[in-house]
Amino acid sequence: MKRLLIIGCGDVALRMVPHLAGRYRLYALTHSASREATLRRLGIVPIPGDLDVPESLGRLGGLAHEVVHAAPPPSSGAHDTRTAALIRALARRGRLPQRFVYLSTSGVYGNCRGEWVPETRPLHPETARAVRRADAEMRLRDWGRTAGVAVSILRVPGIYAADRLPIERLKAGTPALAHESDPYTNHIHADDLARIVVATLLRGRAGRAYNASDDSDMRMGEYFDLVAGHFGLPRPPRVAWQDAVAAMPAQLLSFMQESRRLVNDRLKNELRVRLRHATVADALAGVVP
Repeated sequence: MKRLLIIGCGDVALRMVPHLAGRYRLYALTHSASREATLRRLGIVPIPGDLDVPESLGRLGGLAHEVVHAAPPPSSGAHDTRTAALIRALARRGRLPQRFVYLSTSGVYGNCRGEWVPETRPLHPETARAVRRADAEMRLRDWGRTAGVAVSILRVPGIYAADRLPIERLKAGTPALAHESDPYTNHIHADDLARIVVATLLRGRAGRAYNASDDSDMRMGEYFDLVAGHFGLPRPPRVAWQDAVAAMPAQLLSFMQESRRLVNDRLKNELRVRLRHATVADALAGVVP
């Protein structure tokens, strides 16, 4: 049986487990000893280690036939030192993985002013976190080409699920932007993203990027309005951009400065994914308020 190593075994990765049972022997890197028992109960072999401590990654070399990398980059700097450390660790014992799936972010495209964005659009990251993601993509593509590893990249937008909705934000009355300034935003249900990762392991092309987005076509304020209406909460007040600058934290503002709509044809045609939650409205229809 093939061995699959998961780097960044969080919510989405755990949603993958039922789809992988019987196909792989599962391993997960973890820097938290308290999580090891939980991973074992799920049938995952924990591997102690920390991407920020390269010398702790010695057990990864030659371990896995395939790798899913869902760990975020570090919180500062222009480079993803964690991905660089992972690449070095995987190469230590000579036998490299055959396939590697990296969960990146749609933020690598930067602000596209509401245009439809295919995977062929040049990257133009504008935030520090997106710069680090683009750095990781470049490192992995180069490594895949030179080492013969089939690297596929998923560019992931906002992840949501029944337990990952902006309920507290709505209750707090945090404003949204007025329509003329409101950016287009993109979404993917966590369960669908887990299925997309599995499909990429099976059918992803080497050196290929995929927009891991659903079919929703909405602005950010429309998303908040939709969730508010479903749960009977007040819609967020709309404010002009100059007022938002004074009222919102910097990280939230950075998301509001980028507007794009992701084209997901590759997802459907190459990976042959059929979304179970094609739009946010579809998904909310099955959530009890």
